[in-house]
Amino acid sequence: MIQPPTQTAVAAAFPALVWSEFRGGTRAVVPRDELYKTLEFLRDRHHFDLLVDITCVDYLNYRGATDRFGLVYLLAATETNERLTVRTFVNEPDLVVPSAVPLWKGADWMEREVWDMFGIQFEGHPDLRRILMPEEFTAFPLRKDYPLQGRGERHNFPVLTREEG
Repeated sequence: MIQPPTQTAVAAAFPALVWSEFRGGTRAVVPRDELYKTLEFLRDRHHFDLLVDITCVDYLNYRGATDRFGLVYLLAATETNERLTVRTFVNEPDLVVPSAVPLWKGADWMEREVWDMFGIQFEGHPDLRRILMPEEFTAFPLRKDYPLQGRGERHNFPVLTREEG
């Protein structure tokens, strides 16, 4: 949970943010075009020096959802023990957000994982390529419209044995 002075200062700088509390945690929804500026402001002015995680949620067929994908950034201020969840939403066909790698080097592999599993592109990422799936894989397996049994891709990949690996 972030302290009220921090929330007030951030809300004054970015009036488009929508704030909420859930189980003692503070959440802010940021418009996509203000995402980078907001993350930079939180890091530089409010000491959210630790990017804990970046993940994505696919809201396909979710009751009442108006957006397809929600990107979730979990931030922490190590000096004050404040935590903040920052979310932004993207929809097809424009699944592009700015990369957070210039702000936190640790965002590198987190963004690659979200790209690999959901197909969200991070503009300005230094090395956006698959990290979990083979390069030949063309789908994004954590999307809700991806079949549970796959689309037969596994049959097209070469079998690796222990001796080869």
